[in-house]
Amino acid sequence: MESRGNEKLQVAVLFGGQSTEHAVSLCSSINIIRAIDRQKYDLTLIGISKEGRWILCDEQDYLRNSDDPAIISLAPSRRYLAVVPGQQLSPLIDLVSGMPLPLIDVAFSVLHGASGEDGSVQGVLRVLNIPYAGSDVMSSAVCMDKDMTKRVLHTARIPMTPSMTLYHSDTVVTRSFDAISGKLGLPLFIKPASQGSSVGVSKITSQAGFDAAVELAFQYDTKILVEKAIIGREIEVAVLGNNAPKLSVCGEILTHDEFYTYHTKYLKAAHSRLEIPAKIEASVSTAIREIARHAYLALGCRVMARMDFFLTQQGQILLNEVNTLPGFTSMSMYPKLWEASGLDYPALVERLITLALAGKKT
Repeated sequence: MESRGNEKLQVAVLFGGQSTEHAVSLCSSINIIRAIDRQKYDLTLIGISKEGRWILCDEQDYLRNSDDPAIISLAPSRRYLAVVPGQQLSPLIDLVSGMPLPLIDVAFSVLHGASGEDGSVQGVLRVLNIPYAGSDVMSSAVCMDKDMTKRVLHTARIPMTPSMTLYHSDTVVTRSFDAISGKLGLPLFIKPASQGSSVGVSKITSQAGFDAAVELAFQYDTKILVEKAIIGREIEVAVLGNNAPKLSVCGEILTHDEFYTYHTKYLKAAHSRLEIPAKIEASVSTAIREIARHAYLALGCRVMARMDFFLTQQGQILLNEVNTLPGFTSMSMYPKLWEASGLDYPALVERLITLALAGKKT
């Protein structure tokens, strides 16, 4: 979508948020803001604090410790925003001046995790009639909940990692290690149903630590998954588009740690390596990409998603997770996959904005 004459389109970038992935979102925002074409777009930067306050940010001074993912934070500010649906000019009001912000043409949210990619902010933007980069309310909510994702994809006959779902209200018998390991075997992964970036995830190889891992996962959600640990390679593919999605080349995660943890992803780059393209046979790459396309459409995803797979030694392909708002940090797989597929960072961001504006017509 071209600029309106000499007038640039207004892009709102949302970042921060109340989830455990607040810092990841701030890191992603740096790259997104840097990549947006200033010849075509003006920016409105909206930071969301850990308390949930919406803050109007100054691009030159909105972060503290921006070069350290371990301690990065929003700069202190009292430029709070109010949301007023139905405003004729702009639904976003600067509470300091009482004036509306410039009318937003499109939003680019990098709010990872709960209250960010689970349909919450997507619902707010929809009420405000602001198009946004990413899946709609329903698809975002379903894909954030790993249990619901598996239910939908089971119906679509997509092969997935075997698992069991536990609820906080379940009895001790239901949570029995013997019953669960007897069905799924060992090792096991225990994870919250609705968290990302490996937050709250534990790997269990025996009964020792099982109860503690369950309780840890329940600290982040009232529903958790116990999954069979798959011995195999971790392959990821990026998806881009609406009704006719495009697929990137496949990439592989090679990590020296027990599994791909939050710290490995964002704080200890030396402990992992991304191999793009993945060294797999062309027929296997084609099969993985076709499953990713099928899953993307079955889940109603739009604009973008990252699909995470396991490839076993026997050649079995299992879809592990779907991320509708992948990371855009310097270590994130999604932009790296597209760069290897011929779409550099600025071109990727431009394409994402275009898809957001086009909606489901593309």
